[in-house]
Amino acid sequence: MSGLDPAIHAVARLELCGLLAPVDDAEFSFLRERLNVSDSVLSKHAKALEQAGYVRIDKVTRNARQRTLLSLTQAGRRAFRAHVAELRRLASIADASLEVDG
Repeated sequence: MSGLDPAIHAVARLELCGLLAPVDDAEFSFLRERLNVSDSVLSKHAKALEQAGYVRIDKVTRNARQRTLLSLTQAGRRAFRAHVAELRRLASIADASLEVDG
């Protein structure tokens, strides 16, 4: 059985977690631009990760404007690290196989 987390494995969700992992939080607009997706696509993936307990979505006021901030929860950080570790494990198996075949 794979150790890949289906809540994270969708490409946009994996990229979103990767962008959030090194920071405390990030603005929705920044993430939308970096992922090159629409508001609705980012919102859908953020809500799925929020329902899994991996992302927190906060509305704050900065410079008299409302902003939406996303951040990984502790559970989200653990799940992302485990997911990346499993991807690395699978990649090492593939690399070893290529060395034998090559």
